[in-house]
Amino acid sequence: MARPHIEVADIFHAHGADWRKANAGHVSLAQLKVMSAIEHCRTSALGGHVERCEDCAHTRIFYNSCRNRHCPKCQAAAARKWLEDREADLLPVSYFHVVFTVPGAIATIAFQNKTAVYDLLFKAAAETLTTIAADPKHLGARIGMTAVLHTWGSALTHHPHVHIIVPGGGLSPDGSRWIACKPGFFLSVRVLSRLFRRLFLEGLLALKAADRLAFFGDLEPLADDEAFAATLAPLRRSEWVVYAKRPFAGPKAVLAYLSRYTHRVAISNSRFVALDEDGVTFKWKDYRIDGPDRYKTMTLDAAEFIRRFLMHVLPSGFHRIRHYGLFASAARVRNIERIRALLPTAEASPQQQPERNDGVDPMDAARKCPCCGGRMIIIETFEGVCPARPPSPRRIRIDTS
Repeated sequence: MARPHIEVADIFHAHGADWRKANAGHVSLAQLKVMSAIEHCRTSALGGHVERCEDCAHTRIFYNSCRNRHCPKCQAAAARKWLEDREADLLPVSYFHVVFTVPGAIATIAFQNKTAVYDLLFKAAAETLTTIAADPKHLGARIGMTAVLHTWGSALTHHPHVHIIVPGGGLSPDGSRWIACKPGFFLSVRVLSRLFRRLFLEGLLALKAADRLAFFGDLEPLADDEAFAATLAPLRRSEWVVYAKRPFAGPKAVLAYLSRYTHRVAISNSRFVALDEDGVTFKWKDYRIDGPDRYKTMTLDAAEFIRRFLMHVLPSGFHRIRHYGLFASAARVRNIERIRALLPTAEASPQQQPERNDGVDPMDAARKCPCCGGRMIIIETFEGVCPARPPSPRRIRIDTS
């Protein structure tokens, strides 16, 4: 694939130093690390290796990737590896895609309390689905799901929401049979929205009572319990957005979707149009409009672009892909085997790995000589002046991926 003519790294190289100087004391260590990683990604600063063709002796140099999860250039390989690990978990049933979004007032609080509120968003969405699905009036089954956090809108604004992929059915309470949902319909979004709203607001109040929320600047008055309660009061009556998309057309479609969403960053390099004295111009999609007019371009001052991009840097150690219910890490393999055994033989038999879209292993293609098609072999490796990945403190794993 041809290198995009503009990258996030180019913007950081051109304006990053001035931005860091202008915002000294107001930038987190995590954001500084992301900037540094993207600036040095695939440059001599991280070292690399030299390859030579066995047949024609063509030689080329490859520089190491930063492997930072916010780097647009590093996520394709990370997504491919993650998908390979997830392929064995796919079931031969229909899958549904549900999106949970919080109102703007909550998003503002979340921005100053990312770890606590993002975690609550995951838990409230997962509990909503498992509770309604377990109700005999709706599905009456135990379900499993994979959830992915996105914090951005198409214009790089702060818009936290969770995408959840869930099979269209679940295990009966006693685990003796598979209960499938109605064709083309999973659960009522109206019912999901009401429960999600209640669970989230209850959880937010609990965080406030436990002194786990902090408020700065314009939000400082919310530190007062009465002011906080008054802010939440209208949200109890408003409609919260829970969106259920059409079911996927089989396991291959699920994998194709996951490959686009699990490791997506706030903006891909392919969306950039220009980087000049006017600022940064990029393509975005206005979801409030239907039809071709929804595709637009936006120009931001370089400093504002950097600010918006770094808004979406997640707290260190925060997992943005999580599994719940039947797919919780501790019981995933056992539950999947149980489900496959319960599904009809005609459905359960095809357990082969889904085919790749292009039929070519990307790593094999990368090892071929661009001149003669021969095999490229590594003849030399070299170190850089910066470590590819800075050491991180030891963390306790939670039930996520």
